[in-house]
Amino acid sequence: MRNPLKLRKNKSFDYSPRYYKGEGNPYKIEHKLDKFRTTAHSTKGLKNKVTSAMDDLQTEGDRNLKLRFWIIVALLVLVFLFIIDFDLSIFLNP
Repeated sequence: MRNPLKLRKNKSFDYSPRYYKGEGNPYKIEHKLDKFRTTAHSTKGLKNKVTSAMDDLQTEGDRNLKLRFWIIVALLVLVFLFIIDFDLSIFLNP
């Protein structure tokens, strides 16, 4: 008779694919560009998170990307002000 309180362990199989000729594990789920991303690798602890954030701030980004970002932010703010019917004439001196 089986003991209902004793849990069965999962069976593990050592399977290796027959025709796979690539490097590493073919079943590992990882994006191709994860090794180039700074946010893909999990850093545990507050100190490591602050350190990685400071490293990201110190790296120089693409100038066109920053300009494009600020243009998009400005357009979104203007669209928001238009939607709420904000009067921009208060900033002009008559």
